[in-house]
Amino acid sequence: MQATIYKSTGSWYTAKTNTGDLLQARIKGLFKIDEDITSTNPIAVGDEVSVELEEGENAPAIITGIAERKNYIVRSSPQGKHKKHIVAANLDQAMLVCTVKEPRTSQGFIDRFLVTAAAYHIPVILVFNKKDVYKAKEMEKFEHWKAVYEEIGYTVLLTAANAGEGMEELKDLLKDKTTLISGHSGVGKSTIINQLLPHLQLKTKNVSGWSGKGLHTTTFAEMFDLPEGGRLIDTPGVREFGIVDIPKTELSHYFLEMQPYLPNCQFNNCIHMDEPGCAVKEAVEEGEIDMDRYVSYATILATIEETAY
Repeated sequence: MQATIYKSTGSWYTAKTNTGDLLQARIKGLFKIDEDITSTNPIAVGDEVSVELEEGENAPAIITGIAERKNYIVRSSPQGKHKKHIVAANLDQAMLVCTVKEPRTSQGFIDRFLVTAAAYHIPVILVFNKKDVYKAKEMEKFEHWKAVYEEIGYTVLLTAANAGEGMEELKDLLKDKTTLISGHSGVGKSTIINQLLPHLQLKTKNVSGWSGKGLHTTTFAEMFDLPEGGRLIDTPGVREFGIVDIPKTELSHYFLEMQPYLPNCQFNNCIHMDEPGCAVKEAVEEGEIDMDRYVSYATILATIEETAY
């Protein structure tokens, strides 16, 4: 029987079959998932799996195999800096919820997320929430970021989820796609999810007994079907998005606005810091690449250099 993983709590999984049944499932022993990735979780939300039903009433299903992933997104695991944790698999896009205020999302965090998504060929929607608390200064900051990121090719949306503002436009962007939603704790992810899936507010109370935590303090990734079509994967609020598996010579490939300039650098292994004849640095100096994005690039590059030794 084929099924899709809708929730993972580490050792137990909720799987939805092709006929729409929800099963509690566990892994049968240890089976090799993917030789290229060593992660702390062998199966992630979004994975397509094979399951077998054990005999007996209320017996759990057994996951016996996993289909090849279209893609996946990883971050450094909370269990260790050099371990990886698969956040979700088989995504069409990701949505990063940001705020200019209460709490302020740093550009460094946004850019680390965008780099990780670009490395796995996952398009990103940037949703700036809490418009209702922005004053002139915050709106000016938002307009600057909107101009920078739209110029690069990202979709940028301004919402006030508490008031339902921007939700119709967001629904159109999510329709018929599997979307990962992420962001710092406190940016209004749960408010957005409850606007998209109002029935979950009731479900929060019901689920809390089983998982120990309600939706508003998500501790595990979980996928939900959207009424208009498509699926939304909720993830725990992340404090940091650690970059994994990206060599420093490749980092610039995932700053999308740098890509056109890379072939024009004097050295093919240029890391765009101190080398002569660097086309990327020239583009920064001429204002063709945003200076703050270049600062993000240099900051991320330094963290990669530290972990390389």
